[in-house]
Formats: sequence, C-alpha cells, structure tokens
Amino acid sequence: MNFPELCQLLNKFGFNERVKSSHHIFTKDGIEEIINIQPIRSKAKAYQVNQVRNLILKYKLGARNE
Repeated sequence: MNFPELCQLLNKFGFNERVKSSHHIFTKDGIEEIINIQPIRSKAKAYQVNQVRNLILKYKLGARNE
C-alpha cells in the first residue's frame, strides 16, 4: 500500500496526525492505541498496514453506526 494512501485513510477515520522526522503518529479520542508509521520509500511497511487493519476491525471504524 502506498504510504500517502494509508495516511489519508487514517485521516478519513478522524485520526489526528503528528509528524516527527519520518514518523507519522496518529491518535484519536476513544482509541487507546497510538499508531506510529514510517514509510519505506513511498510504501507503507506491511506489518504497519496490518496493525491499522486490525485497529479498524477492532473498533469497527467506518461502520455506519460509528
């Protein structure tokens, strides 16, 4: 997955983004986990994409009743 696409997805779900060097840190009220992602060239790291996916499923983000 492209790194900018992953950042856009998190922003669409209402996460707040903070950037420190190459680290993009995402937080959201009601979500206890902090998402810290870094690009490899222009791609997102596979394990970080999986972490974001699991978070979306865990909190049912994007569900109609969100």
